[in-house]
Amino acid sequence: MDHILVVDDDPNIRQLLCDYLRSMGYHTSAAENSAQMKQVIRTSTVDLVVLDLMLDGEDGLDITRELRRDHGMPIIILSARGGLLDRIQGLEMGADDYLPKPFDPREIVAKIKVVLRRTRSVPGARPGTGNVSAFVSFAGSRLDTRMKQMLSPDGVIVSLGGSDYRTLRTLLDHPNRPLSREFLLDQVFGKERTPLDRSIDVCVSRLRQHLNDAARRAALIRTVRNEGYMLIAEVVHEA
Repeated sequence: MDHILVVDDDPNIRQLLCDYLRSMGYHTSAAENSAQMKQVIRTSTVDLVVLDLMLDGEDGLDITRELRRDHGMPIIILSARGGLLDRIQGLEMGADDYLPKPFDPREIVAKIKVVLRRTRSVPGARPGTGNVSAFVSFAGSRLDTRMKQMLSPDGVIVSLGGSDYRTLRTLLDHPNRPLSREFLLDQVFGKERTPLDRSIDVCVSRLRQHLNDAARRAALIRTVRNEGYMLIAEVVHEA
């Protein structure tokens, strides 16, 4: 049974969401602030966080960034600010999806199912292998596909969020060849995206930061004009 943590400073919304999610077969916990949220995460396994972006006296974007950095669990943001720029900012901080208030609980459940399915899928798996490589080495870095963590050449461990991980896996499974934005969007986000979705650009931007592309003589992830993105590296799949 998947464990969903609802973080919202409105007790009515917390109760509504928890009751509805339980009725749909989920195990739920609730928190009204980041301190309570951290306590739940310390004492139990959380599969996904539904996070209000405007907690009383706290910056939801900072909390999102911290969750992604320290735990790497999927995050769906709730916010009264539903504009495109707000959504992009939330995705840049590491959220997997963004839902404006007011919302229909049925839509929350639909998004939870989609995000969990995406997070647990492994894109670009090589056909006919029967299993998935545990580690993928490239350009001095090493990706742990089970923990969804990357070890940098400097020995720094980077926890990757679901969408960032799927973007990197797709690039690694198709190295040295341009991949269209349309292909990457389908592989990483499926059909649940909007036609003007910039999510893949946000993921690539975050990956470039993780890979320290700006400091390299030649960037690992290159933009291919009129085509998309390409990862330039020798890639080794390890058992």
